[in-house]
Amino acid sequence: MSKVNLKFFHFKNEAFMPLEFSAAAYRFGHSMIRPGYRVNTTVGPQPIFKLGKNAQDLRGFQAPPSNWALDWRRYIDLVPLDYGTLVPNPSQTDPKNQNRLQLAYKIDTSLVNPLGVLPASIAVNPSVLAARNLERGWRMRLPSGQDVARAMGLIPLPDDKIVIGKFTGDPADIVAKSVATVGDGKGFVGNCPLWTYVLAETIESKVTVKTLQGDKAITTRKLGPVGGRIVAETFVGLLLADSSSYISLDPLWEPTTLKVNGVFGLREMIKHALEG
Repeated sequence: MSKVNLKFFHFKNEAFMPLEFSAAAYRFGHSMIRPGYRVNTTVGPQPIFKLGKNAQDLRGFQAPPSNWALDWRRYIDLVPLDYGTLVPNPSQTDPKNQNRLQLAYKIDTSLVNPLGVLPASIAVNPSVLAARNLERGWRMRLPSGQDVARAMGLIPLPDDKIVIGKFTGDPADIVAKSVATVGDGKGFVGNCPLWTYVLAETIESKVTVKTLQGDKAITTRKLGPVGGRIVAETFVGLLLADSSSYISLDPLWEPTTLKVNGVFGLREMIKHALEG
């Protein structure tokens, strides 16, 4: 498959997933993961990964404790919860923090510490997740973010708009003001790895979350034109190629009875599954 042609190739009703999706764009979720999550009302924040033999954490591939039933209200805004503070209190002494919705982190060019260096049981050589993603893209000869943007008929981001760090608005959280300065100062000039480009081009937006303290406007980030198109077209392509998908079997179908105020999304789907 051409590295800048995102069309699907079909063979006997099968679709091949673009490497631009699997090895780069869809890995935007890595930047959204929190260092730990409160499982339910009684189980406090548990780390994604914990170092040490037989360490109990959220990595999976092991039986969870019997009291670790997920309280989905803490992951999806099914019902209003306390607003709490955007930056969790390390001591967790604020009752509102303990009862709040655990928002995903902003999509940006940074990873939280538990994902920075993975445990040996998860990955080695390298154990640094960012290095693994970047090396995989290089070994698979993925095009740069700028090349993909041009193939889509877009004007690529200039290097000084591709910054490395946390997109909090605080200049101190930016570790590199331009991708061109990373490494030897030559390799990434106009040649940003696709994964990094997708993270850097995200667009700041506002969403409203209903809380026990009223509606709160949350500043978040959404995928930009390159990452958003790759992710969306991949899912649409898979649905079109799947002879058993609802698009193939009943293209006019809509989840009419499942909509809430005319909307059917992840929140409505989870709520329906829990109530069903």
